[in-house]
Amino acid sequence: MRHVALLRGINLGATRRVPMADLRALLSDAGYDDVRTYVQSGNIVLGSPARPPTVERELRLLISAQFGFEVPVVVRSRAQLAAIVERNPFGDVADDPKRYQVSFLDDQPPAELIDTLRTIARETERVQVHGREIYAWHPDGVARSKLWSRLAGPALGVTATARNWTTVTTLLQMASA
Repeated sequence: MRHVALLRGINLGATRRVPMADLRALLSDAGYDDVRTYVQSGNIVLGSPARPPTVERELRLLISAQFGFEVPVVVRSRAQLAAIVERNPFGDVADDPKRYQVSFLDDQPPAELIDTLRTIARETERVQVHGREIYAWHPDGVARSKLWSRLAGPALGVTATARNWTTVTTLLQMASA
């Protein structure tokens, strides 16, 4: 089974460095098949017969042991990612894939959080929650967006990591190859 693993908060500065070549070697040595990475922000495509929750746990433990710090990991199977891309609730309005984000959560967000996200979104922004994903369209960018600040910060109350639409669709292509 092909999986996409998304690491949160690595390689953003001088600390929490995870070289992608080292990560690929670590995961290959641990028995994962055809390990590939995309850009430096912790996007991994790999093969394993294990289900996504098991892969999440294993990757967290391996990364912590190898690099000396904890890294939140969210995993989706190729089929799950394909469904996320197919859903594309803002495909008719999101004309800049760099401003169209999907936040991948490790658990469903509470109902009150969903209400809050809709309340703080700018008039031009769009947000839609579907299961463990939050789709957000930021046509004016994220610089002053309260919605983006909430999605990017720890206030969600669940482990989450966001990727822009270009990254999401590229990862699906990689997982499908």
